[in-house]
Amino acid sequence: MNKVLRGACVAAVCVSAGAAIAADLPRGPQPYYSPVQPSVYNWAGVYAGLNVGYGWGKVTNTGANPNGVLGGGQLGVNWQSGQFVYGAEGDLQGSGADDTFAGYKFSNPWFGTVRGRAGYAFNNVLLYGTLGLAFGDLRGEFGGASETHTEAGWVGGLGAEVGLAPAWSVKGEYLYMDLADRGFGITGMDNGYRSSMFRFGFNYHF
Repeated sequence: MNKVLRGACVAAVCVSAGAAIAADLPRGPQPYYSPVQPSVYNWAGVYAGLNVGYGWGKVTNTGANPNGVLGGGQLGVNWQSGQFVYGAEGDLQGSGADDTFAGYKFSNPWFGTVRGRAGYAFNNVLLYGTLGLAFGDLRGEFGGASETHTEAGWVGGLGAEVGLAPAWSVKGEYLYMDLADRGFGITGMDNGYRSSMFRFGFNYHF
């Protein structure tokens, strides 16, 4: 009986010692976990939206400086390569810009643009430049006579767009538009329209 008891005690001591030694042994390498990559906003695809803004300008060869509220819609497409985003956009705008000088009233009731866009995306923030074709009406009035010409020219500017959700973004941009001179009978001179504008809007990405 005593031999059995002594044997059990020796076995218990050996097991305890082995467990203590095992606890002191160096551990193996920790398992590797890949960090979760942050989501990247996708700018590629077709989009459409609305905008509103304010424009101020000058009719060449006169003292008229038409200015007023403007608004309209845009349709565009983006391609994306890494952080570089490029594409094309077109828009049509209604404008309340007008002014009267020396009896002559000039207004720009509507205009449109077709532009290329190129920019750099910081995830959901896109900074871009834009350049392209502009066209629109310049209307002149004097006394009871009126005359309207559709003029063409160029437009360029800078902007920023922020993605708020996968399908929605908001933007703000500055544009400079130059509608080339055309001959007006009521003034006997060539008249064109140069305009600066700030626009704010939103886009839905399909």
